[in-house]
Amino acid sequence: MPRRPILAVLLGTVLALAGCSGGGDPAPSAAPSSSAADGAFPVTVTGDTGELTLDAAPERIVSMSASATETLFAIDAGDQVVAVDSTSTYPEQAPVTDLSAFTPNAEAIAGYEPDLVVISDDIDGLAANLDTLGIPVLQLGAAEYLDDAYAQMTTLGDATGHRDEAEDLVQSTKDRIDAAVAAAGGAGGAGEGLSVYHELDPTGYSATRSTFVGGIYSLFGLANIADAAGQDTGYPQLSAEYVVDAAPDVVVLADTVCCGQDAATFAARPAFDTIPAVRDGRVLAADDDVASRWGPRIADLAEQVSQTLQG
Repeated sequence: MPRRPILAVLLGTVLALAGCSGGGDPAPSAAPSSSAADGAFPVTVTGDTGELTLDAAPERIVSMSASATETLFAIDAGDQVVAVDSTSTYPEQAPVTDLSAFTPNAEAIAGYEPDLVVISDDIDGLAANLDTLGIPVLQLGAAEYLDDAYAQMTTLGDATGHRDEAEDLVQSTKDRIDAAVAAAGGAGGAGEGLSVYHELDPTGYSATRSTFVGGIYSLFGLANIADAAGQDTGYPQLSAEYVVDAAPDVVVLADTVCCGQDAATFAARPAFDTIPAVRDGRVLAADDDVASRWGPRIADLAEQVSQTLQG
């Protein structure tokens, strides 16, 4: 399986960024929720597998989700995190371990004596295995819409006793995305009438508008060339011929780290130098992780897209 469509593990099936403040694309699916107020415990939070009640703020958290790791540190809960999985490479102070995100081992996780484990994907029955060991598990899978991403931030705030910080993070993320879109003239601005190709790996895996990253482009008024591919997935594989024929005006490369791609390698592919994005200098070499995770750095990607559109 290609590196990027491993999104089922690193990303899950991700969300469609339905609009900076929750409007725009399809209505969000059921999002995590909680009954917390102002960091009070006990608290009941709701993840993908149902409700979880925590009697006290967790002091030893293991994060098996790169997006959750970024959020935990962004809401000032980093001091409670004792271990993270092998994909949680941001921020720098995250306690990265050899805990595999792809073949997670419940006993290895238990070795860190966690009082809460946050997971994205329930691989090989991980949640049940941890439950058997008496370890609370909060599963927050890939957000499908922007509001889901915000809800996960709030849920992690409730679960860790950082509700106020989480609410501040949600607002600041919204504000940054709003500002990025406004700087490019909004949906009727610099992106109006232009099309975009988001590349997940050099074999042509892409993302439609019904994914969180595709939703970002919709905010700017960009048409997504992957939408017309006619594949029943948010992550279709496009042929090189399809991409050339679609002639995208903007290209975002999310395979710069994994696969060494940049504007020059993209343009060097057969006939790709004819693509308008190449001719006009609108090829954005994005950090793979920034363009893959539904944590607070979604605002980073929006700002990079805005800058690309503004030239």
